[in-house]
Amino acid sequence: MRRVLIFAFAAGFFPVTLCSQTLRPDSLFPRLVGRWVLRGTIARQPTVHDVTFEWLLGREYVQMHEVSRERSPKGAPAYEAVVLFGRDPKTGAYACVWMDNTAAAAFPPAGTGRGSVVGDSISFLFQYTANTRFHTTFLYDRAKDTWQWHMDNDSAGTRKPFARVTLTRQ
Repeated sequence: MRRVLIFAFAAGFFPVTLCSQTLRPDSLFPRLVGRWVLRGTIARQPTVHDVTFEWLLGREYVQMHEVSRERSPKGAPAYEAVVLFGRDPKTGAYACVWMDNTAAAAFPPAGTGRGSVVGDSISFLFQYTANTRFHTTFLYDRAKDTWQWHMDNDSAGTRKPFARVTLTRQ
């Protein structure tokens, strides 16, 4: 009986201990949530996309749905993606799983990016091979409430711009 009381007493304080050790809330995911228009250049082509970010599963994850306004010959969006973003509650590390209509697959490792936050930017790195990577960075401008989104190919440490776009709230 004494062990049960000690366990019950300790268990009663356990949530308080856990709460005092949790990470500070993420400050950038809430700023992404909403409807946006993406404008800029991707693969040297001017483009406009509609982008929506929304919370999923009790605000544990953010889902991005991106749809180009450009159309394929069959009338479908030329580009469409669904991306799930998350943050490890213990380490604060960020990750995302990128799924799009350019390379359907069964969740290959190359479609998973690992990220981190520095100031008002979230950078993700996708490791394709030992020498080939892809960088995608979201840079928040608090004064304008816009995001710059930079995407770069990286071959053996040499980065080349793939896209420079701006997200503006609808």
